[in-house]
Amino acid sequence: MRSKVKIGLLSFLVASCASGMHSNLPLGQQAYAVIPASAPSTSSKEYLLGPLDTISVDVFQEPDLSAKDVRLDSAGNVILPLVGSVHAAGKTASQLSSELTQRLARYVVKPNVTVTADSITQKVTVEGEVNQPGVYEIKGNATLLEALAMAHSPTEVASLNQVIVFRNVNGQRTGARFDLQRIRAGTDPDPLVLGGDRIVVGYSSVKGAWRDFLKFPIFNLFRIF
Repeated sequence: MRSKVKIGLLSFLVASCASGMHSNLPLGQQAYAVIPASAPSTSSKEYLLGPLDTISVDVFQEPDLSAKDVRLDSAGNVILPLVGSVHAAGKTASQLSSELTQRLARYVVKPNVTVTADSITQKVTVEGEVNQPGVYEIKGNATLLEALAMAHSPTEVASLNQVIVFRNVNGQRTGARFDLQRIRAGTDPDPLVLGGDRIVVGYSSVKGAWRDFLKFPIFNLFRIF
């Protein structure tokens, strides 16, 4: 009788919590269209620029078009001589160099542009069901697993298939859901996180209710069965 009661209680917990697991954010392959696993043509060692980074732009033999210690704004844009506002976040220094070369080619004959990252100030926020929520600094390219490790991993009541990454893209807030178990197993790729990202680990009502069931003294009454 006691086992039937426990099974019935577990069924009730699963049924009562299922409705809270839905989200309209993309999941699976659709999630990687929003938060890619890696940038095209980018090696793992190439740093992706992000909001508030400081860069220098050198246009060979064009000092008026060069710029030193220019800071990207909170949206990842930078204003440069002649070309105006350029979205630099999510690009490597070499990718930004190529883009600026193409833009300046309208005004300068065969421009030679070099971009360097002078100061890296990238931070991500990790909150929700992690053991140590907070704001963490990332240097170089970082992944979702690495960001969660900095927050001392998810808690015992975390919903591992409800790990959400929010990101501002061209001034628009977007996000995607990931299944941490599949990423850990190598079934799904580990998404790349950027400065300014907000990572939220969901709460599993089933795990939480079961934990409370095991700890709450009143449930010792089930022993009478």
